[in-house]
Amino acid sequence: MITWRSAVVVSHGRRWPGAAELEASLEGEGVGGLPPGGTVRALAYPGLVGLPAVGERVLLNVTALARGLGTGGYAMVVAPVDTLPADAEPGPGHLVKARYTPLQEMVLGVDDQESPHHDVLRDADDLAGLPVVVADLHSALPAIVAGARHAAARAGRPAPRVAYVMTDGGALPAWFSQAVAGLRSAGWIEACVTTGQAFGGDLEAVTVHTGLLAARHVVDADLVVVAQGPGNLGTGTRWGFSGVAAGEAVNAAATLRGTPVASLRVSGADPRERHLGVSHHSLTAYGRVALAPADVVVPVFATGLAQEGVSGQPTLAELGERVRAQALGLVAPSGRHRLVETSADEGLLAALGASPVRLSTMGRGLGADPGAFLAAAVAGVHAEEIAAGRRA
Repeated sequence: MITWRSAVVVSHGRRWPGAAELEASLEGEGVGGLPPGGTVRALAYPGLVGLPAVGERVLLNVTALARGLGTGGYAMVVAPVDTLPADAEPGPGHLVKARYTPLQEMVLGVDDQESPHHDVLRDADDLAGLPVVVADLHSALPAIVAGARHAAARAGRPAPRVAYVMTDGGALPAWFSQAVAGLRSAGWIEACVTTGQAFGGDLEAVTVHTGLLAARHVVDADLVVVAQGPGNLGTGTRWGFSGVAAGEAVNAAATLRGTPVASLRVSGADPRERHLGVSHHSLTAYGRVALAPADVVVPVFATGLAQEGVSGQPTLAELGERVRAQALGLVAPSGRHRLVETSADEGLLAALGASPVRLSTMGRGLGADPGAFLAAAVAGVHAEEIAAGRRA
């Protein structure tokens, strides 16, 4: 059951497209680690609940916060208590997302009958070799795009048009992602397409398949990145993790005659053995769920690259050997995929350092776990090279 609390907005914090931080003083009894009268960080999505004013009472969902779980450390604003937001202007669209929840939202789907793109997408069935990079974690998105842009600049080509297709395994509102907001603002991604129950993108789609087709036929993307929104869910079991959908995205891309590119979830700093080197999540999603072949991109770390020293962590050279050995189980002749080895050098590391958004995965930044971001970036490098071949 949801744990509810009312609260009074004390101040406004940061804002980014689609989201607003608030400080709110709790009313009523304490719960979990939240004392009565304590102040919490809360997040409001103005597109759903309006922007509560300072002094206004709001209803909060504090369930995860009281349990010390994720959700970015936020209580979530459900509704103002005393004054309803103004009604939205009537508009087209009949896709309902977050369906049958109290906050279900009606949106105009790119593939909706009322969409100006419906005629284009009604019979669309082919990605014509469009490279589709699939990743487990949302944190891979900026690294993949940085790699693609680096490859284009190195070859003297214009930066690729990138579409991000967001699945619904993590956050449902794309508005939660500061990375998406920052990449859109910087011009690094052309559009965010939210699929399934996810919503709040530049374009809304019913499925990953229509999201991919929209990326080609509406966004005119040179390459696509498919990943869940922020907030990976895992249970420490082989199958109980939201990133299993990465394998299904490979199948979708291949079904539509795209070129699937598998970005490996890699870490040289994770203390958990199952995530050291190639995460067991990637091995399961690509090795067991993906039934169509993909390009599995493995980083070849240049001599001299290093990460911040922590006792017990492998060097990048050792990490590279481990990753390659693990990836061999995914590719022919052992598996169905194709091995692609791509250099990860100082230039690529510098490109990651120039990202317009903060790089962070599982709480670790570029310096603490460079292998994680370089492994994602080389998938972007490879995808851009495929895109350049399509344009030639």
